[in-house]
Amino acid sequence: MEITNRAVSTAEATGVVGRASSDDQLTATWLHGRSPHTQRAYGADIERFRGRAGKPLGQVTVADLQEFADSLGDLAPASRYRTLSAVKSLLAFGHRIGYLPFDVGRVLRLPAVRNRLAERILPEADLHRILSLEAKARDRALLILLYASGIRVSELCGLSWRDLQANGDGGQVTVFGKGGVTRAIQLPASVWKLLNGLRGEKAGPDDPVFRSRKEKNGGRLRPLAVLRVVRKAAARAGIELPVSPHWFRHAHASHALDRGAPIHLVQATLGHASVATTGRYLHARPNDSSSRFLPL
Repeated sequence: MEITNRAVSTAEATGVVGRASSDDQLTATWLHGRSPHTQRAYGADIERFRGRAGKPLGQVTVADLQEFADSLGDLAPASRYRTLSAVKSLLAFGHRIGYLPFDVGRVLRLPAVRNRLAERILPEADLHRILSLEAKARDRALLILLYASGIRVSELCGLSWRDLQANGDGGQVTVFGKGGVTRAIQLPASVWKLLNGLRGEKAGPDDPVFRSRKEKNGGRLRPLAVLRVVRKAAARAGIELPVSPHWFRHAHASHALDRGAPIHLVQATLGHASVATTGRYLHARPNDSSSRFLPL
């Protein structure tokens, strides 16, 4: 439902509701305003569905949807859920704006997906070992900022020096995040000093905070390059897990809550639309259980 509502609100805000005149235009309208990564992922999901159905969206039946769902057995459960969720969202959006006569996706049930969040939360000792063993200044600052701020990798790659401002003894970073929401995150003095050490004298306000060493004229670091930095740092620390930049976001939320941070503050820092999303971390790594009351 969250995907559908966001798509509809974006379309309404841009004044394109009711203007779709073809399946291609409907899909483009539905994708409008999402991040490039999301557009690629959802666009591929919809293309896969339309190719399998082999007919206009207005002629799609429940049987077509069920057959498509059955054909996704080669995908991981989370990918299967995302694909079907995207299709349901597009069909609901098409019906909402009057392009499709019926919302046939309403009756399609999404597969249950096991919550594996706990598996992607590193203990504090492992996380700090990753940070302490990184010798390169840029990469160490990158890893520490991911953990200290909880920002997404796309937000990190998009940072320019104008997005960093002094604030008291430390500073703050302002990011334009998911859903078009801008948020400011306060940084401790130690992190602020580390970031400022990267700037140098020639960097202008629109220059990237994290530069690529390979691109000419010091272009922005890309998400894939950040992933490589994270994977090398994790391997150096002896962690044999598929650690990604997003794991630092998980660690920020879990460790902050474990240390008594108010859940609404963690929600604001991470930019979660709902406190229920932030609350997942409380359930993923509980600090108490009724089992301690049993005669074990």
